[in-house]
Amino acid sequence: MAEVLLFHHSLGLTPGVRAFAETLREAGHVVHLPDLYEGRTFPDIESGMGYVEQIGFDTILSRGATVADGLPEELVFAGFSLGVVPAQMLAQTREGAQGALLFYSCIPTSEFGDGWPLGVPVQIHGMDADPIFVDEGDLDAARALVEAAPGEAELFLYPGDAHLFADASLPSYDEHAARLLTERAIRFLDGIGG
Repeated sequence: MAEVLLFHHSLGLTPGVRAFAETLREAGHVVHLPDLYEGRTFPDIESGMGYVEQIGFDTILSRGATVADGLPEELVFAGFSLGVVPAQMLAQTREGAQGALLFYSCIPTSEFGDGWPLGVPVQIHGMDADPIFVDEGDLDAARALVEAAPGEAELFLYPGDAHLFADASLPSYDEHAARLLTERAIRFLDGIGG
């Protein structure tokens, strides 16, 4: 059993994010699912990111760190898109990190220190033609992480151009890719919690 701190994407705590967390729980893992938006949800990425710009990325990072402070040290940090920002920061900087699951996004490791920490496994998932993942530098950051942390980091690319493809409550949902992502994430957590 692994213990996971899972951060939502820019639309907030959608039914699809909640369902994903429940799937991980049903697989035997403990999942903490904080609301970084304090109850707000948004209909699209643009309005969600507008809210983030209004409150600031530092607020998102601070809220994520505050939640983590109230939990055990030995956590897997996971995030969808925007949620990758606090998840990756915590995986790179918090003592006791057990692993990271980065969905639809990856930040250059230099943003949070001197590189990826030794002994912390990570999976990165994205679509190979997603303009956000590919054109905004996330894919390059993911490839650099895999190269810098051989044996610790895995990159999974799925065919398609959707961004939030594993959220079953959104039109961008891709059932086949979401099923693969979920199976791989559960196998990753089983390996940590085993």
